[in-house]
Amino acid sequence: MSAHNAPSSQTNRPEYTAAFLVLRLWLGLRTLFAGFEKFESGGSFSFENYYKNMARMAGGISGASILPLWATKTFAFFLGYLLIAFGLSLLVGFKTRCTLFFTGLLYTGLSFGLMAVQEGEGVAWLGVHVALVAFALVLVRHNRFALSSEQDN
Repeated sequence: MSAHNAPSSQTNRPEYTAAFLVLRLWLGLRTLFAGFEKFESGGSFSFENYYKNMARMAGGISGASILPLWATKTFAFFLGYLLIAFGLSLLVGFKTRCTLFFTGLLYTGLSFGLMAVQEGEGVAWLGVHVALVAFALVLVRHNRFALSSEQDN
């Protein structure tokens, strides 16, 4: 029997739902806290810290690669806000498929910046994140505990 003709009892297994929920929650928390850490400096969180941290990150990547400063600054300006928004969206299950896709693109963009400065360890860690997002996209049809229904995803 081909995978396309498999009975629905094989595709709606509770362990797939549980696996997806655990993965979605982990990715949501990881993404949310990655966003929060962009606002931190010396143990305090503020918008001032965010803009300083992002300017430092953009300048460091631009200075050590062929990427122009305007491009790295533009990416860095939105980075923390997007990470927080995507993390929250994953945690509550809002537009999960779309959020996973854009989270994967964001992590791929971060990987590209680290590839440009030859930061292999960071690229490897982000590669794991991208792989987890890709796996979550494979399992997203088992998203049962979400704010928006599967038809909305």
